[in-house]
Amino acid sequence: MTRSSRADVHFDFATAGRILFGRGRLAAAASVAASLGRRALIVTGRDAARAVPFAALLGREGLGVSFFSVAGEPTVEDARRGVRAGREAGVDLVVALGGGSALDAGKAIAALVRNQGDPLRFLEVVGEGRPLESPGLPCVAIPTTAGTGSEVTRNAVLVSPEHGVKASLRSPYLLPRLAVVDPALTDSMPPDVTAATGLDALTQVLEPFLSRRANPLVDGLCREAIPRAARSLRRAVADGSDAAARDDLAFASLCGGLALANAGLGAVHGLAAPLGGSFPVPHGVACARLLPLVFAANLRALAAREPDSPVLSRFAEAAALLTGRPDAGAEEGIRWLAALVEDLRIPSLARYGVSAADLPGLASAARKASSMTANPVVLEEGELAGILAEAL
Repeated sequence: MTRSSRADVHFDFATAGRILFGRGRLAAAASVAASLGRRALIVTGRDAARAVPFAALLGREGLGVSFFSVAGEPTVEDARRGVRAGREAGVDLVVALGGGSALDAGKAIAALVRNQGDPLRFLEVVGEGRPLESPGLPCVAIPTTAGTGSEVTRNAVLVSPEHGVKASLRSPYLLPRLAVVDPALTDSMPPDVTAATGLDALTQVLEPFLSRRANPLVDGLCREAIPRAARSLRRAVADGSDAAARDDLAFASLCGGLALANAGLGAVHGLAAPLGGSFPVPHGVACARLLPLVFAANLRALAAREPDSPVLSRFAEAAALLTGRPDAGAEEGIRWLAALVEDLRIPSLARYGVSAADLPGLASAARKASSMTANPVVLEEGELAGILAEAL
């Protein structure tokens, strides 16, 4: 009996207040944003120019705007600076437009502007992990990559360089009021970014599908999204103008955000957290490189330690969804993922300075990551270090 057929199923499901999906939906977003506030802080990545056209649309709706940029994955200090900028500008709305870094920064700033205290007061794992006390500013999240799904999640990932790790602010107050997923915004992504973010999106529908906390609603999202990502990743990398492939990846990324927010992730993201906190490994690259290795390690550990686990059947189903072959076995799924990572030329971890000497510390830190709690089986530090060694 699969988990989705149980009679006693019960779960919660939370997401953004409203989702606009489809090509051209960005044009409709300004009027909706105007109903949420009158002065917006527009949070972007390094290239703030990408937000200028939308800022003009907001201006035509009568909104005043200020800009705040993050140069890379947002740090605790970026959150502090953004909160100061928002308060000094007197904003009552945050618009986060960009990749996952811009969205996480915007969500964190929107939440912290109305909550007193340093971000570390609320940051899990390395901070005090206190709950946010008050609702934040309304947040509009507009992704320009197809990978993180952050537009519909209730966490914001921040890097803490002093601790060498990435950790999350986590609260229902972090859910954006409006998520706008316009696949046309991803058309200009270069091939390497398309590959890394697309594999992150694929990871974020595979890990919730195999999660200990999966539920039938999440299962449906993942079953719809996994084949779309699988059939379109190579196409979008090879030809960025393939609109159908871009649309598939944007939809898969959205489903991944919905899924992970309600069923959790697993060891891929558990390992990616300390990697990204200690080394300049882009999040998508870390997830991509680790994905087939974690898939294989989880399968081995489950077969050895929990041979009666109902999750085992999910590995074969995932393989069928990936390959398009109903009779595919779990091992075929592993081979398919490994071939995809090689075909898309995902760099090794060693390219970013990770060495064998770093692995024990990274494995130890990974075991404390919140993503590990939903992994289908508890992996020991030696197993985690072995996964990292294969990814070097």
